[in-house]
Amino acid sequence: MTPQLFLFDLDGTLIDSRADLAAATNRMRALHGLPPLPLATVSAYVGDGVRMLALRSLEGAAVDPDLAAREISAAYAEHLTDQTTAYPGVDGGLRALRAAGHDLALVTNKPGPHARRLFDHFGWTPLFAVLLGGGDVPELKPSPLPLQTAMQRTGHAPATSWMVGDHHTDLEAARRAGVKSIYLESGFGNLGSETPDLSFPDFAAFAARFLPDA
Repeated sequence: MTPQLFLFDLDGTLIDSRADLAAATNRMRALHGLPPLPLATVSAYVGDGVRMLALRSLEGAAVDPDLAAREISAAYAEHLTDQTTAYPGVDGGLRALRAAGHDLALVTNKPGPHARRLFDHFGWTPLFAVLLGGGDVPELKPSPLPLQTAMQRTGHAPATSWMVGDHHTDLEAARRAGVKSIYLESGFGNLGSETPDLSFPDFAAFAARFLPDA
């Protein structure tokens, strides 16, 4: 099999970070006298960067969203791995894909410093050629720029590149960058109006598709 480049989203794709993100968001809300939001509500607000998470989670409250974003980020940094787990099959799948000769890159809207700390926590940093988070390039997904940057740094063309994610922002970024897209149904995002090239129920099923036959 020709080596492929897999561009991975993080939240909802590799890790289930909902509980820690919701806790940080609710700490911000408490600072402004706002009641906590349910986990499902905060989860639906994730995927477009911390500022959009802050803006959505304020739900019209008269609070500066930039201040709220800083407060969420600070609270989250203190409790980054309290309840966050890797999805089943992710650790073994990443290691198997890399061992098979494929290239791996992270393209997430999560702030870069948080993403890199999480990768160190899970032991994935040595497996990846590129780690790009929010703030590492001038634009976030669904802009194609983060994907294009990762391809440039790894020497891959769109023809051998796949964006793997759980949210329509991942799929739109893939479409705009001219790369193929893979949707993981096990995450907490949604397709929106996008149509992926391939869909899988979970990470293990995806990885098996691109590994040599045992």
